[in-house]
Amino acid sequence: MKRSERVKWRDLHGIVLLDKPMGVTSSQALQSVRRLFRAAKGGHTGALDPLATGLLPLCFGEATKLASSLLGSRKAYLAECRLGITTDTADREGEVVRQRPVPPLDDAMIETALAKLRGRILQVPPMYSALKRDGERLYAKARRGETVEVAPREVDVHQLTLLSRVGDTLQLLVECGSGTYVRSLAADLGEDLGCGAHLTALRRTWVEPFREPHMVTLEQVQQAAEKSDDALLSLLLPISAGLSDIPAVQLDETQSMAIARGQPIQLAASLPAGRCAAFANDGALLALLELDAQRQTRILRGFNLPSDDDLCLKPASLLL
Repeated sequence: MKRSERVKWRDLHGIVLLDKPMGVTSSQALQSVRRLFRAAKGGHTGALDPLATGLLPLCFGEATKLASSLLGSRKAYLAECRLGITTDTADREGEVVRQRPVPPLDDAMIETALAKLRGRILQVPPMYSALKRDGERLYAKARRGETVEVAPREVDVHQLTLLSRVGDTLQLLVECGSGTYVRSLAADLGEDLGCGAHLTALRRTWVEPFREPHMVTLEQVQQAAEKSDDALLSLLLPISAGLSDIPAVQLDETQSMAIARGQPIQLAASLPAGRCAAFANDGALLALLELDAQRQTRILRGFNLPSDDDLCLKPASLLL
């Protein structure tokens, strides 16, 4: 039997802004890119359904410490939904469970229905979702035909706008917070319009702080890997790119040593309260900090990175 190819995994730190293709899961996309980079540690920042395409930030090494922060960030989508057909998954990959005629609708009627779904709303997550109940994913229970009552939860829908309509197909712009299911928005919109609806296409266009992301495809990562390691590493953003939407503060040597030891420090009153990124005087990213009203620090995440650059490669180790 031929043994699987050995991969020279390496400690690599940074972020890749992947344009996830349709038809693959977020985990599959992550593992493909991780293997090409030979990154010892990796994670993504919030799954996209196989149906969906678009921005999937991938974090490697110390950047995985930011995954939860990016997961909770505001996101934007271009969504397409079809009126008149309801499916069990609320998207086109599910089984049709009901068809109804679409009543005469004008833009004003659609706008009235959309307005009810904006702001801080209660949303029932779809049964076909990755949420867990009793230690098991809901979609696993759904595939066995089990019915589980899913409690509604509060989500934030910052923008929900009709971009166009062709027949019974609507194109929508969605800006929302963490935990919002666009599939559920489509289904709820259809129910309010009296005809049902399901999601037929979804593309994530940005995730804070990457509002104008330069995304790379799996094919581009593959081509870069085949060209040279320098070409591959040019696709990797420094960890600080994931903190670009918060203030940056440069610490002196004494402050840097205190933060490295996990000790609180006092910062200038001119800094705004809230989160900031702390850098050593040699340019190394040290920590993500929370400043209280008195500008006393609390370390949210500490980073173990070399000076001058927060994208680094350490000696490789051989793993199967």
